[in-house]
Amino acid sequence: MAFWWPGSSPACTFNWRRQETRTSEHRVQLVVPGSCEGSQEASVGTGTFRFHCPACWEQELCIHLQDAPEEQLKVPLSALPSGQVVRLVFPTSQEPLMREELKKEAGLRELAMRLGFGPCAEEQAFLSRRKQVVAAALRQALQLDGDLQEDEIPVVAIMATGGGIRAMTSLYGQLAGLKELGLLDCVSYITGASGSTWALANLSEDPEWSQKDLAGPTELLKTQVTKNKLGVLALSQLQRYRQELAERARLGYPSCFTNLWALINEALLHDEPHDHKLSDQREALSHGQNPLPIYCALNTKGQSLTTLEFGEWCEFSPYEVGFPKYGAFIPSELFGSEFFMGQLMKRLPDSRICCLEGIWSNLYAANLQESLYWASEPSQFWDCWVRNQANLDKEQVPLLKIEVPPSTAGRIAEFFTDLLTWRPLAQATHNFLRGLHFHKDYFQHPHFSTWKATTLDGLPNQLTPSEPHLCLLDVGYLLNTSCLPLLQPTRDVDLILSLDYNLHGAFQQLQLLGRFCQEQGIPFPPISPSPEEQLQPRECHTFSDPTCPGAPAVLHFPLVSDSFREYLAPGVRRTPEEAAAGEVNLSSSDYPYHYTKVTYSQEDVDKLLHLTHYNVCNNQEQLLEALRQRRPH
Repeated sequence: MAFWWPGSSPACTFNWRRQETRTSEHRVQLVVPGSCEGSQEASVGTGTFRFHCPACWEQELCIHLQDAPEEQLKVPLSALPSGQVVRLVFPTSQEPLMREELKKEAGLRELAMRLGFGPCAEEQAFLSRRKQVVAAALRQALQLDGDLQEDEIPVVAIMATGGGIRAMTSLYGQLAGLKELGLLDCVSYITGASGSTWALANLSEDPEWSQKDLAGPTELLKTQVTKNKLGVLALSQLQRYRQELAERARLGYPSCFTNLWALINEALLHDEPHDHKLSDQREALSHGQNPLPIYCALNTKGQSLTTLEFGEWCEFSPYEVGFPKYGAFIPSELFGSEFFMGQLMKRLPDSRICCLEGIWSNLYAANLQESLYWASEPSQFWDCWVRNQANLDKEQVPLLKIEVPPSTAGRIAEFFTDLLTWRPLAQATHNFLRGLHFHKDYFQHPHFSTWKATTLDGLPNQLTPSEPHLCLLDVGYLLNTSCLPLLQPTRDVDLILSLDYNLHGAFQQLQLLGRFCQEQGIPFPPISPSPEEQLQPRECHTFSDPTCPGAPAVLHFPLVSDSFREYLAPGVRRTPEEAAAGEVNLSSSDYPYHYTKVTYSQEDVDKLLHLTHYNVCNNQEQLLEALRQRRPH
């Protein structure tokens, strides 16, 4: 069954020749209504003009004098034979008549994007290489005799939630724990959302990161997490942000507050700007040496609907960026460039990774503009930041409706007013789906995932391909999870290690995900913890559904401090002198790990790293049993 209209991607090229007459000084406009290019000007002599327009429309070429638009010549495109010169006489009120020569040539039909619902060829090749690494790791971890056949190797994935610095730090600790157990090489995918994407992006700068001791990257993390952040709003930094924002605008990127948040966030996490790009991470996958990272965002309708009323999952990998819902993907280095009907219209430079991190974590930009607009100095900014962020508690899954920024501006905001004033707080990226046209039976396609809370999916003219820009947001505006890419049936994931960094309810987000999957018809095990587990969650919980072969098993690691209070390491009890190090404040109203915190004390970051490392290592047997159960026999 077709999903996209097969003729939705041609271009027509017109070779134009205008004979010189007494009316030659008049400029002529050529227009194909609905085309990407709009109107183009022609004068005496020859010229080449290209229009991109859907072949399924009955289009016409409109020719009129620029200073007399009422005098038009309309030529149906279907009436122009390709490759042949057609002579036209343009009747005008002036003498003599204007005479034109026109030759239509079909443009390239090859797309600059991939249309399809399965993994791309590069991802499939990676999985083939990764399976050899996974097989060796499983053989050692499970103490198996003999080699594993390809169909005996399970697809294991890590799903990390968001949570700011807390999520980034915790993911480092848990990955180090899996590395210590020899199980990190059993993992084929790692998905991240919001703060956990920062950890993934940092680690993936090293092509061999998972094959090395993670102590070095962890020490670097500690340095960045504990450093003073006041300098990110120093005058020199504000000037640098402004310069880069202006340069991006000059190149053709839409301006929005997310771009500013991206630069501020980079300064929070790094001492110097990083030139690393998402496409550079392919080197870390070249021989299957690391899990494939997938970063998640949510595409919305900006000001018109809340995220519960309309949202589409967008995934970013080193290979591709795209929408599983539509089966449309582009190479990651082309994200941000201008497309029309699948054709690359204007290629923009590949963005630095910080620009994407700004999108993946732009929940924090929700109050950035207000903090900037009211603050006249850095201390005022941070006071406002904490106050506003506290009102937007991510743990409660806020609904977003884009608001217009206030008109009153402090001195900090004055650096950016000519670039950002009065722009709504919506992320804006050139829409690579723009101009694509659905097949008439798209709604019946088995892979088209409808959004149950909206009627828009039945109205193709109101869906994303009709929009000039994407509005990509932090997935925390809907669900604090990065699991959706792993639930694509074509990826066939067997086991998901759910790393949950929420502090309000150990199962809340996983249960919301389960409800979402049930509504959308996505195979997923029921998440039904007992009342005892709800009251006293353990370090690790298993959820599976033997009656649903398509559903993955889920090994859920909530962020809790259970036996860690009493044990320094698995089987090693704490001495009275070590007891204080086992007390991790995760529940009180003044806890040090709130997602608005951008600086941790050395003690707090050490405790969180040790806790998350311990919680993984202390559940080695449960991890091994899950691997045994999910290994096809």
